[in-house]
Amino acid sequence: MAQQATIEAASRDNTGKGIARSLRRAGRIPAVIYGRGRAPEALSVDTTTVTRLLTQVSASTTLVDVAVDGKATVKALIREIQRNPVRPSDIIHLDLYEVHANEKITVEAPVKLVGIPDGVRNFGGVLDHVTHSLSIRVLPGDIPDHIDVDVTALNIGQSIHVRDVAFDKFDVLSDGGTTICTVVAPRAEEVVAPVVDAAAPVEPELIRKVKPDEDAEGEADGKEAKEGKKKE
Repeated sequence: MAQQATIEAASRDNTGKGIARSLRRAGRIPAVIYGRGRAPEALSVDTTTVTRLLTQVSASTTLVDVAVDGKATVKALIREIQRNPVRPSDIIHLDLYEVHANEKITVEAPVKLVGIPDGVRNFGGVLDHVTHSLSIRVLPGDIPDHIDVDVTALNIGQSIHVRDVAFDKFDVLSDGGTTICTVVAPRAEEVVAPVVDAAAPVEPELIRKVKPDEDAEGEADGKEAKEGKKKE
């Protein structure tokens, strides 16, 4: 089931870049809440509270109880989080979408692979997680934290596609042919060539030229000795 969280918000009348900068300097995040049959309403929320909240829950599947100016809470989903492109940890705007218990909504649910594939355990294959989330249509109360996909039966060369998985309580909008995961053969290890130390001294090869009248080593010395005897 979806996680629950609470956000205290304050309504605001003024909008614009200047107002947004002033809010952020004061430790507040500009926000807006909207939904079917509800006019968009400009809000502001506490920066520290929201930043901490988003480190603890999955924003795409968490139902938020939004209390505006201390009034009764309404259920909402975080539709968009705008972040500073230079410092992504800084949130600069938040979009909230009010939901109703009997109205299906579209969300992105993360995919969780369960188990160790046979091809990995027994044959050294590698599990490749291809699709990490699926688009689903679901009632707010049935939003899953994640979608479990059992991979234990997979062998090398086999894959699981969206159409291969049975889903309860929600409709999957992602294409049935989408690959969720696959097991591939083990990658061959690269043979690393020995490294030659360029700094190591290399001894020069000595090459001795053979004289025309010298057939083998030592023949020249023998010939000179014979010629010397003749002169004597």
